[in-house]
Amino acid sequence: MPAWLTALFDILALPQYGLSTLFLAAFVSATLLPVGSEPALYGLLRLNPDLFWSAILVATVGNTLGGAVDWWMGWEAHHVIDKYRHSRTHAKALDWLARLGPKACLLSWLPIVGDPLCAVAGWLKLPFWPCLGYMAIGKFLRYVFMTVALQQTFGA
Repeated sequence: MPAWLTALFDILALPQYGLSTLFLAAFVSATLLPVGSEPALYGLLRLNPDLFWSAILVATVGNTLGGAVDWWMGWEAHHVIDKYRHSRTHAKALDWLARLGPKACLLSWLPIVGDPLCAVAGWLKLPFWPCLGYMAIGKFLRYVFMTVALQQTFGA
């Protein structure tokens, strides 16, 4: 690993950067990159259990903003994806999303399909603010559930 990256990780691991590191991990994990933020959230709470709700909110905001970036990428990618418009699977998925509307973004917390779902919502030009609200609700509930489950499984 490059020295500058190791130095960056060392800085981000400092307790005073815990919530900002969590925000960054949650933001990046909501993009189309295959990264999970739950280990960062759990690790922070193992070190600082009193930060439970602050950490949940920071992770939710970071993950929701990452979902907003996915939405924007979908909005911008509209022209690129037009060439796949005629496939049967694509048509079914678009019909399903169009029927659900922004409420489909409640499923943005799902692994594998959740982040692309946000991008497709943008591509369909579903309204940004309702999509963002539903993303936030779904992601918040996921973080609460996953954190409580991890704490009960591995101890607080």
